[in-house]
Amino acid sequence: MSLEFVRAHRTDLPRIVEIYNQIIPSRLATADLEPVTVADRTAWFAAFGEHHPLWVIKNPAGTIVGWVGLEPFYGRAAYCHTSEIAIYIDQNARHQGIGGQALQYVINQLPQLGITAIVAYIFGHNQPSLKLFKRFDFQEWGFLPRVAELDGVQRDLVIMGRRFDEFDKLR
Repeated sequence: MSLEFVRAHRTDLPRIVEIYNQIIPSRLATADLEPVTVADRTAWFAAFGEHHPLWVIKNPAGTIVGWVGLEPFYGRAAYCHTSEIAIYIDQNARHQGIGGQALQYVINQLPQLGITAIVAYIFGHNQPSLKLFKRFDFQEWGFLPRVAELDGVQRDLVIMGRRFDEFDKLR
């Protein structure tokens, strides 16, 4: 499927929130336990910019089927070349390779963004996401046992990471 990645606009925020809220009941990919609102996400959305962008993913019909964003890692200046990645796909578009295309798209953008490392926080029971990142040569950089409680079940958090030092040579 040919996808288009477009920088998100404020008008996309309701759809971004809708896609995000779809995954909450599964307890698979977010620590939010209740749906969020557009108002809840307004400041979050505003924090994205040139160095840490947010893209919507559009299918050939122009419908937003997902989003992918790079957020600052840890919020201190020394970490400016490391980003946290988030990928969310509409429930009706999952298992079609969109996550892999999104990850590859982001990797292709890293040289112009000045990002040399990406981290992803993934629940230990989220096997589809763990497999996706492993397929792109991400490694386990950290393991936090039972740090989240979802519906009375304690869940592990796996920190997957990958360095992209080869991009330094291109500058």
